[in-house]
Amino acid sequence: MKIKKKKINVGVGFVTGRKNFKNVTKSYVDNWNESGLVDNEKNALHLFVAYDLKYKSTKVSDYKITDEEILDRVDSAYYLGNSLITNEAQYLVEKKVINLKEAKLIFGEGYAMKRNAVLYFALKNKMDYLIFLDDDEYPIATIKINDTIVWKGQEVLSTHINNIQHADMTHGHHCGYISPIPHLNFNDKLSEDEFRIFIESISNDIINWDSIKEKMNDGGVTFANLDIINSKITEVVKEINGMKFISGANLGFNLKNLDKLFPFYNPPGARGEDTFLSTCIGECNIRKIPCYTFHDGFATYEHLLLGVLPNKLKAMTADSSAITKRFLRATIGWIRYKPLLLYITQRDDYETEIMRMKENLSNVIPKICNYFGNNEFENILDELEFYHTHVEEHYKDFEDTKSAWLKIIKFLQNN
Repeated sequence: MKIKKKKINVGVGFVTGRKNFKNVTKSYVDNWNESGLVDNEKNALHLFVAYDLKYKSTKVSDYKITDEEILDRVDSAYYLGNSLITNEAQYLVEKKVINLKEAKLIFGEGYAMKRNAVLYFALKNKMDYLIFLDDDEYPIATIKINDTIVWKGQEVLSTHINNIQHADMTHGHHCGYISPIPHLNFNDKLSEDEFRIFIESISNDIINWDSIKEKMNDGGVTFANLDIINSKITEVVKEINGMKFISGANLGFNLKNLDKLFPFYNPPGARGEDTFLSTCIGECNIRKIPCYTFHDGFATYEHLLLGVLPNKLKAMTADSSAITKRFLRATIGWIRYKPLLLYITQRDDYETEIMRMKENLSNVIPKICNYFGNNEFENILDELEFYHTHVEEHYKDFEDTKSAWLKIIKFLQNN
């Protein structure tokens, strides 16, 4: 008798809060179909959708898939709303797996916690692999050739699946508007050197000014590298300054290696959940894989999902209040997690680095406010002071989050 091979269960995780979620999902499902994954009987695809109704004032119906064409191509769909996640957290507390404080660290309010919920439910439902995708990233690459751009579809999911079995995590590339930093014309109000000091003060150590300058010169657009797309070669991600840099989407997890799985964390009100995960995975085999997603960071190119491919991409310049506000939100988000990142990666020099940041920011923020015509940038110094004052508390929460996660992993292994 021929023994039927066990299916490979692949979870596809979204943390979403946008009304275009269903269009994004359909785009990826069509992409999976084109790559042959749907017809491949050894792969079973499962959706895990953690949704946030508050982010853009959405309804549950904005996330529940009703399109029969999509439902026919996935094996199951799990919708993770607040009540379901809260009930699961209470169950773990009642089983004495974790306590109430630990439940809030893992499953409470915040972007990192919704990622943890997706990771947890994928494990509970016995997924072999999990691939995180974002609702503002699309399976297509934009490539610059001379003065024109061309578009190339990307087999995102299949590229992860083909490589994740040989790694603990797989991480794809990103193109499009991956940086919130707009194109600037430097002048007497703000020099390039002053802006460089500002960016280097608030961002993480991975960000390189030369690469930021290149993106700015391209109007804020990052173009895909055709050599990488065509190479089919994976790279081993190396550790830099105590981090193996990954981003939160176009990111695959091998769920068979439970001892190499870590939770997401960010300080209250901050982001950086992928950055803090980067500090945990030094012993993990992380592979950079040759596929891109297009990041529609300013929600300007949703028509890409409908097959409309522009011949050129708009420069994101600092002459729009919407672009300025997005940049402001990003700078606040960065400064809120910078103290904890320094505390983790440069403990011996932490106080010196904080003092240097304060001095540099005090000098350049008036220039930033004047250039952008927005005095809210002054809040960055207050935010820095608050998160610096609470850095030890946030570090303890980070460590407690990892400890709580280990208890959950042990519980899942035993059950």
